[in-house]
Amino acid sequence: MAVINSKGKKAAFERSMSNANEKTLHKNLEFTATEQYKLLRTNLSFTLPEDVKCPVIGVTSSMRGEGKSTTAVNLSYVLAEDGKRVLLIDGDLRIPSVAKKMKIQSTPGLTDLFKGKDSIPLGTFKVEGYNNWYIIPSGELPPNPSELLGSRRMEKLLETLEEAFDYIIIDLPPINIVSDGLAVSKFITGMIVVVREDYTEKKELESCLRQLKLSNVKVLGCVMNETKNGKGSYGKGKYKKYYKYYKTYGSN
Repeated sequence: MAVINSKGKKAAFERSMSNANEKTLHKNLEFTATEQYKLLRTNLSFTLPEDVKCPVIGVTSSMRGEGKSTTAVNLSYVLAEDGKRVLLIDGDLRIPSVAKKMKIQSTPGLTDLFKGKDSIPLGTFKVEGYNNWYIIPSGELPPNPSELLGSRRMEKLLETLEEAFDYIIIDLPPINIVSDGLAVSKFITGMIVVVREDYTEKKELESCLRQLKLSNVKVLGCVMNETKNGKGSYGKGKYKKYYKYYKTYGSN
């Protein structure tokens, strides 16, 4: 009988999670998931202000484990697929995951740009195989994420990047855990909140939306993750891992 120690179990679990993540990212998305992201893309076009040249969209959640980073990756992908010039920034400077999901180096990244390394060419962050999709990973983790994200340096950086892109998507930490998302909210056009069916607690979501409202953050809408689809010919009777844009807020 083979004996698997705790370290082996952890490694096996991480491999299974990695495989699961790969199946829910951009090119590997199932048809249903792809269509839902395209619907999200369409809904955003009606929700965002017409006079904003480059919308800066934050993607957050109320708790950990709701799928915000995967949503940020896939949203930026479908926008780029539509011919837009898109930048995804990993603004989760505590537990970043975009670089790992995309299998790219985490440095140079956002914190390197904070240090004034303007010599880093924008092409460094271009996603291989795409001419209009760019990703800035987190970089080295700083001791003061909230202060950095809410700083004048972040504002100036976004102003510069807005000149080069049609959309900027920022993956942000959960609102109820740290204040980072609220700190940067004064520089963004609006926020998307990700919730996960049979996981997100109602009181947590209510608290998240309340904090965003008190901070005068425009909530563009919510994305439902891992909904159960038991209707129609697609995936009947199966547990589908896809995303449904289910509510749009005109204002807070």
